[in-house]
Amino acid sequence: MGVSGCGKSSLAQAFAEQSGGVYLDADDFHPKDNLEKMSNGIPLTDSDRMGWLDVLNDQLRRHEKSGEGPLFMACSALKQAYRDRLRESVEVLDFLYLNGSFELISERLRARKDHFMPPGLLASQFEALEKPEHAIWFDIVDPIDVICEKFFRQYPKLKR
Repeated sequence: MGVSGCGKSSLAQAFAEQSGGVYLDADDFHPKDNLEKMSNGIPLTDSDRMGWLDVLNDQLRRHEKSGEGPLFMACSALKQAYRDRLRESVEVLDFLYLNGSFELISERLRARKDHFMPPGLLASQFEALEKPEHAIWFDIVDPIDVICEKFFRQYPKLKR
């Protein structure tokens, strides 16, 4: 979890690949209206996110019942209320928070091509962000391979 451009998708993909798990990107589940708003530089409201969070919760519950191994979902989950909604009726759900400075993430967003999220919305994401108390924190200054190494040191049973 974290703001746009912090590396959620890249890390979730790497975790899934190294564990033999499943990767999902929460952005793939946004309704068309949400994508259009963000593409036009309009921040999403809590109301905009609720149906999306319910769809993600459904994905988490389905996966948990499937027994297919670990699921790594890249999702902003900026507020505690969003994380609580994702957690509803899900037995095991841990959050990994990717912490980074506005300057570093802004630089990453400006370098990113062909993404619906414009760099101009980053400030609104930082304003909405409620840093989690109960999450595993990683500093995004570290490269992906270093973060993966640290993660699998904490969760060795997930590494294949």
